[in-house]
Amino acid sequence: MSPVWSLAGVFGLLSILAVGGGSAVLPEMQALTVSSRHWLTAEQFVAIYSLGQLAPGPNMLMVGVIGYRVAGVVGAAVTMVAFFLPASVLCFGAGRLWAHLAAWPWRQSLQRGLAPLAIGLMGAGALALARTSVNSASTAAIAFAVAALILRWHVNPALLIVASGAVGWLLLG
Repeated sequence: MSPVWSLAGVFGLLSILAVGGGSAVLPEMQALTVSSRHWLTAEQFVAIYSLGQLAPGPNMLMVGVIGYRVAGVVGAAVTMVAFFLPASVLCFGAGRLWAHLAAWPWRQSLQRGLAPLAIGLMGAGALALARTSVNSASTAAIAFAVAALILRWHVNPALLIVASGAVGWLLLG
């Protein structure tokens, strides 16, 4: 199968599974792009994700970088369409249905039940990235310092990404 069609299939599936946002499918995206398809190494995946966090706009634009890595400009375009179009259409339809069911008695229960699901999926994404990137005492110290700064003083994450990269470069080469 052509790499472009493979990209469309993988990222189209991830799009439909992205309940709670793109971060919810990070573990599966990593498994498919690193372990299953071998399009990237684990380190490349983390680097691309970090770049997506730092760049302005939605962080899941990182899928375009993965597509570009696999099949050039066409791969980037196909990956972006495959990842964003199905979820957008599904979200539009769900939004219209949600508005139609405004008086439905189960609506609040469903909404309260989906919130922990989305949070759990995003936590799984963070854990999957941590397993790859926190691999020594130095990287663990950087991770804990960043978490403390965000939780205690609400420091801008973009600044922390740049600072962490600089500290990592100085400490780890």
